[in-house]
Formats: sequence, structure tokens, C-alpha cells
Amino acid sequence: MASEKKIPEGAPAHPETQAVTKTEAPGIQANHSSPPEEPNQGEKKFLPPTQGPFFYIGGTNGAVLISSYCLSKGWQRIHDNRREDYKLKWCETKRRDTYYSFREGEQLLYQIPNNKLLTTKIGLLNALREYTRVMNKISRSPTAAHIKVLKMEDFFPETYRLDLKEERESFITVFHDEEIWICKPTASNQGKGIFLIRTQEEVISLQAKMQSIADDPTYKKIPFKAPQARVIQRYIHNPLLLDGKKFDVRSYLLIACAMPYMVFFGHGYARLTLSLYDPKTKDLAGHLTNQFMQKKSPLYVLLKEETVWSMDRLNKHINEKFRRAKGLPKDWVLTTFTKRMQQIMLQCFLAVKAKLECKLGYFDLIGCDFLIDENFKVWLLEMNSNPALHTNCEVLKDVVPKVVHETLDLALETFHKSLRTEKMLPLLSQRNFVLLHSGEDELWPRSIRLRSPIRPLRLSCEPSYQAVNLLSSAAGSSPTKAADRSSKKLEPPRASQKPMGLLGPPGPIHPKSTLHFLNPSSTVKGQPQAPSQEYLQTQAPHSTLSEEPEVCPHPPSHMLTLLQPLPSNSSDFWFQGALEMEPPVMASNDLFLPLYPSRMLSLSFPSEPIPPLQYPQPF
Repeated sequence: MASEKKIPEGAPAHPETQAVTKTEAPGIQANHSSPPEEPNQGEKKFLPPTQGPFFYIGGTNGAVLISSYCLSKGWQRIHDNRREDYKLKWCETKRRDTYYSFREGEQLLYQIPNNKLLTTKIGLLNALREYTRVMNKISRSPTAAHIKVLKMEDFFPETYRLDLKEERESFITVFHDEEIWICKPTASNQGKGIFLIRTQEEVISLQAKMQSIADDPTYKKIPFKAPQARVIQRYIHNPLLLDGKKFDVRSYLLIACAMPYMVFFGHGYARLTLSLYDPKTKDLAGHLTNQFMQKKSPLYVLLKEETVWSMDRLNKHINEKFRRAKGLPKDWVLTTFTKRMQQIMLQCFLAVKAKLECKLGYFDLIGCDFLIDENFKVWLLEMNSNPALHTNCEVLKDVVPKVVHETLDLALETFHKSLRTEKMLPLLSQRNFVLLHSGEDELWPRSIRLRSPIRPLRLSCEPSYQAVNLLSSAAGSSPTKAADRSSKKLEPPRASQKPMGLLGPPGPIHPKSTLHFLNPSSTVKGQPQAPSQEYLQTQAPHSTLSEEPEVCPHPPSHMLTLLQPLPSNSSDFWFQGALEMEPPVMASNDLFLPLYPSRMLSLSFPSEPIPPLQYPQPF
């Protein structure tokens, strides 16, 4: 575990933290053949201001914890958001240029760019609806009868989108007086913009307001100026109370690595209101449990320690107050409740798994809020990006630093192992987080767009199986070692062997490439293949397409072709990526991989010799 001791900025790093070599990533303890030399006691080694690694923190949420962690590793903090030479960037808000300049395989970047699929109310609602619809359709097949999917209505409160006319009308139809509904902006947190709906008059007023926004010509011409879209959700009217106070539970979903996916569950804490629960009160502080709302109360300074409970205290309270009366198993919070939260979080992740943008270096920590009703039914209220990492009470001082440190430890270790195609498990830095999903053995392909490629192109006359081996091995070795291995004669893999790397399902092995050599002045482009907007990568001919290529044992360095991945098509991709199940039938046996528009390539090779490959330096 990383040291939690804060090191002031500008202070000299500990000698041990300076021994970060070019062959190991931070956070991973290397095995040295001999101990490092003891520094001269009379000398003080100061880290030059131009020497990295560098890290950047945007905003104040958790900044002290993250800065302390990075400084303890000998890293240096930078404050210019425009600099692109960072090794770690942790920002509260996402900026398009940050992702545009991101160097995959070289940098770590907090927050997956399209995590709004999970962390906005409309995004999560749409994802769960679509996943439920698809899985219900698939479950009717005899071959998929074993697949178990949670029913959305069993863990997610009834919700309607107010930006869609048909859903507004559906809500009006189901609404009845004396019911409580809660209206939320789709992308806000801390309780901002939330209000309650109780009467028919309030519903009519809300309907008129939403319709006026929809009909406003200004918003039609300039959509981004329109007010934030909203959802309306059925209020859980019978929450379980702790000493008469409403509470919910904050847990964490950690996507430590996006290529391959390594997804974890982490315990958090219980959040309580300061006032006793009264469903008729109009004070939102009695309905919303987050610290932002509770701080508005004048009693917060005196009673803030009672607004946050540890999971152990919650478990003890449930055992003492409800176990016998409700017939609960012992330690219900740490067993049944925890398992249910993990099931719900995993289903939410699987609902968006195939849609999240995957690059090596992306990682994300998402806050998940759960509510327990008086029947001990567990409800997912929402998921939040950039969860609060403040430590303003004793429980948070114990929980949050552990979450932050293990998040960074796991992100670094999984990054290190993925970069070198090492086996992910076991993870030495895993302590409190629980693994929910590992994509290490997934066969569905992912796009790999590295600024500095870590996997070389292959020669056109090399066997296909040799290119696969090069792809999986070159990431963890120097250019010299990679060249040495590529010169060795390789045996074709056995039929039972699986190719390493994230390429796609195993396919037939051809001992010799049948592709034409590329003319250095030609261009390789994606060509339309099917009406489903897929593209097939094809080679530019050397002379004519009818000519057979000439096999040469030692081709010139400019005669290169692109690596052809293993077979896959859109339906196989969906089944294996989104549902974690094999497709019913393999539809293709060729060696071409359909490319989607986002993966279209247009490469031109110069006539001069190609410069040697540049490998990113690990950190």
C-alpha cells in the first residue's frame, strides 16, 4: 500500500522513489538482482525541475490525497493544463482536447470519455432499458436459458424521461394524487436542481414547462442552450430508517483498466440525514442524504459525525435492531446486501460494456448510491462520475484515502501488465476492492490506436501466426529483443493454443501470406463491405490485382502490409463483447476483420526508408 504521508511540493524525493527505471511502471515493485547503492550522506539529491514523471490534478476533489500519493512515488506536479507530457491526469471535468492529445499506452487518464452512459440519469435509464430488452429476447432461446438477468423493475425505481413527449404523457397517466415523485436533472449531482412532485397541479405545471422548452424555436436552432434534460422517478416512500433518519449507501464501481476491462466493487459508507424522516416535509435536506445538502443545516457542525456511518457500524446496527424482527441472516449488510449491490453494478456495467470507449490508460471511479426500503429491498438510485472524495469527518478520513490509494495502485498495476501483455491475476495491489469482471480472456476485438505503436507491423511474407506472436510479445520488450525474436524460426501454434493479445476469436492459420506487396506510394483505405456501415481493410496493389505476389525470404524494409486480425463480424462482436457468450454460429472463416468507420485507416508509406519503431517508455 502506498504511503499516506504527505510530502510537500518541491521537496526532494526519497532516494528509493528515484530508482524508477525505464523498464518498470510506478506502483509495481521490481525484483533487483542487487540492492541499490547507498547515497552519500553528505549529498542531497534534488529532482531537476525538467525530470518527470509528471502528474496533473484539475479541481480540488481529492486533490490532497492524489497529490500525496504521486509525490510519495517521486513524481512532480504540474499546474499547466495544456501540457501533454504528463503520466497521470486526474480532472473533475472532462475536456475534449484532453482526450484528443491523450497518448494511449503512455499515459493514465481519469474518467472514460463517454462514462455518461452510466453516470447520467438518462444514460443509465436508456442503457438498462436496452439491455433488458435484448436479454429478454435472447433468453427465449433454448441455448440461452441459463443466462440470469436481474429484472430492471426489481432494483431501479420507475422512471420517465421528460424530454420525450410520449414519456411525459405516460407519466401523467400513471400519476395519482398523494404519491411522491422526484424530478432530477440528467447530469447534475449534490442534489442540485432536484424537486418533489406531489399534486396534480404540480404535474400540469411541469408538463407545460417541458412543452414550452420543446416548442421554443431558439432551443431547436441552438440545442446546447436548452435547459438540461430531466427525468422523473417514483419516490421510495418507505425507506428503512436508522434511529428515525433516512439513509442511503455510497459504494464504488472501479474500472481500473479499459483494455482489457478490469472492473471492481468497493465498499463505501452510509449517509444519513440530520433530521428525522417526514415524507410530508418540503425541506429537501430531509429527503436527500448527501453531505452537500446536510451542510446547509446549522446543526451540521455539531452533528456531522452522525451523518456518516461506516459499513461495520451499519452492519452492527442492522444485526441488533432488525435481524430477529425481519428474519435476516447474520451480517446481512456484509453478505446479502453486498452481493446484491455487486449484482446490480455488474449488470449496469454489462449494459454499457460494448459502448464505452476503450483505450489503454483510461480508468474511472464511479459512485453508486443504493437505498434500502423497510422490506429490505435494495434500490439503485443513481451513479455519479467524479464521486466526492472529501474527508470532513472521521469515517471519511478512514474510507476515502484507502479508496483513492487502491484505485491508483490498481490502475497502475493493470496498466503495467496490459502494456506487457502479462497475466492480470493475481493483482498484488488488490486489498479491499472485489473483482466483478475480468476481460482478460475475452476474444472480441478492440480498436488499438496508439500514438506511438507498441506493436510492430509485420512483413508481408511472414506467416500469419508469426505476426500474431509478434503482436503479443513486442509490447513487453525492447526493440532489440523484439527484432531478435522476429528473426527466429517460429513453429505454427497448435490447434488448442489461443493467440495472445486482444485480436479476436481464433481462426485458421495460413502458413504464408497471400496479400500483395504494398507500393510505397500507394494508399491503404477502408472499402465499403456491407450495408451495416462496416469497412474492410484492403491492400493497394503493387501492379495489378491479378498478379500473384512474389514470395521473398528477405523483402525490402518498405514492403509492408498491415496486420490482418482474426475473424469476427458484427453479430459475433456483440454476442461476445456485450453478453459474454459465444455466438450461435461462426459466420466467417477468412482472415479479414471488418473495420467500423471510427477505425478506418488511410496510410501512405514514404519512398525513403521507414524509421525504426519508437516504443513508449513505461513509468
